[in-house]
Amino acid sequence: MMTALTSLSPRLRQRLLSGVAIVMLFVVWEAVCVGFGISNIVLPRPSEIFVVLVQKLPLLWPHAMQTLYTTLLGFALGTLAGVLIGALIGVSRLAYDVAYPILVGFSSIPKVAVVPIFVVWFGAGTVPAVLTSMVICMFPVVVNVATGLAHTEPELQDVLKVLGARKLDILWNVGLPRTLPYLFASLKIALTLAFVGTVLSETVAANKGIGNMMMIASGNFDVPLVFAGLFILAAMGVALYALSALLERRMTGWAQRGNDIATV
Repeated sequence: MMTALTSLSPRLRQRLLSGVAIVMLFVVWEAVCVGFGISNIVLPRPSEIFVVLVQKLPLLWPHAMQTLYTTLLGFALGTLAGVLIGALIGVSRLAYDVAYPILVGFSSIPKVAVVPIFVVWFGAGTVPAVLTSMVICMFPVVVNVATGLAHTEPELQDVLKVLGARKLDILWNVGLPRTLPYLFASLKIALTLAFVGTVLSETVAANKGIGNMMMIASGNFDVPLVFAGLFILAAMGVALYALSALLERRMTGWAQRGNDIATV
């Protein structure tokens, strides 16, 4: 067994071991529920959850698509705003001194306290969820982009200035490309936070989405359906994380050495 594993490529071996670990987790979960007679109101068995997923897929699909759409839109807006603000902070000391304390203060506010304000401004529905997803995933992007720009070598900038490059040319051709590893690192964090923001808003002020469906199911004590919603969120999160890691390898392969445990 060990000989067969060592003969595989590192990436394939990593994926195989990850798959085995996931299967073993579900097996142990099932065995614990059966062995201790745990009620499905407390903790449903994985087999029950998978049955619910299959049986109620037509019901769950529109909610999943709504959550995915809201999350991707909020993530895209948050990333765009984060890159713009991070670039401004990274190249301007004045902007850093003025804007960074404001961003830190805003990031420290629990986003559950912001949702009611968005509801008052825009009403219940998709807009508050998009805005919550946007603001919750923006801060990691700002910090990483600003950090990447701050690590651009001053000597290189001086040489480019001597050659006649403008500050905008240096930012576009040198600063931002060198920031890509930092940006993709922040995107992996921002993706998970975007789902948190979306589901948080859906549980408070929405009539559609996985968060709304889970709230209704928990009110009806349909715990297997609640866990089915969690499984859907986990699957979408893993899929988007894997896509982000794939894009990272394609665009920042020059910055990676050896096996990166943070990639998929």
